Amino acid sequence: MKTETVAAISDRRPRSQTAATGRAVALLRKGEIVALPTETVYGLAAVALNPIAVAKIFEAKERPRFDPLIVHLPSRDWLEKITDSSVHDRQLILKLADKFWPGPFTIVLPKRKIVPEIVTVGLDTVAVRISSHPVFAEVVYELDQPLAAPSANRFGRISPTTAQHVFDELSGRIPLIVDAGPTAHGIESTIIAVRRNSIDILRRGPITPEELSEFGKVNMLASPAREILAPGQLPSHYAPKTPLRLIDNAESFLPEENQRVGLLAWHPDSRKGDLQIAQRRAGDRRSLKFVAIRDLSEQQDLREAAANLFRCLRELDALGLDLIVAERVPSQGLGLAILDRLERASHR
Repeated sequence: MKTETVAAISDRRPRSQTAATGRAVALLRKGEIVALPTETVYGLAAVALNPIAVAKIFEAKERPRFDPLIVHLPSRDWLEKITDSSVHDRQLILKLADKFWPGPFTIVLPKRKIVPEIVTVGLDTVAVRISSHPVFAEVVYELDQPLAAPSANRFGRISPTTAQHVFDELSGRIPLIVDAGPTAHGIESTIIAVRRNSIDILRRGPITPEELSEFGKVNMLASPAREILAPGQLPSHYAPKTPLRLIDNAESFLPEENQRVGLLAWHPDSRKGDLQIAQRRAGDRRSLKFVAIRDLSEQQDLREAAANLFRCLRELDALGLDLIVAERVPSQGLGLAILDRLERASHR
């Protein structure tokens, strides 16, 4: 199969049809899968109510059939059509939706029979959200059907934040990639469930525990792999091919002899120290601890770090290193979501 990449130029009006999104809608209506940008990462989309189309997502991604998919709704009207509105916590759920939709926020709710079993992998719940990306919003509005759309990459690998990342992963497996440039948030949506008027975080993401705490008690659920309740709960996920290790600070790290190590840096001094060594030894590369360094954020901005995370990991992974070491970011706010991705990426 030849994979076509088409650029989408959006003026941020969700209902303005473009040639790229028109092509995507046409393919989706035929039961095909296409890669679309969201505000988090690029997603691999199929009409959620078409089980044969959804099966193509699992095949292209080599995704195991026990990992459920997120369903992206065209509008709030669809919430009643595919989820059970009789849940006891309805008032809190609607308040959360009012606050965080459209946006990088997913709610797990009891599903209606209209949702195919393949989407929920047999669970009696379905994960739903509404994307704020103008291109994705344009496609799903024109289609007027919910879209199942996990990240557009091989299962377990680093999530894609550009169209090129998708092409590198899925070229020859899907017919179309809609290119709208780099994604804004860079990590997947926050996933929650509501129980007895408390909020259970099933996957950390751009919406932080601090933001959610305004609406009630917040619990962090770390589901074991045998009890998957939502996407992104496997212990090993988002992983580069190169082994990855989390460290507190690069200054105290010592590579093994002849070990080629790359650094995913958080602390500004990590880069400065190596540059000083290089200057003292007239550019001798053996004096460097790291053969490559990627800064998550020179200004130590967690939102910038989240947006850069998967891109930086991919760049280091492409260098044929023996090891990638990643400095821990602060374990607060969005930093918790970044650490979650790094911890799962380091799990072997």
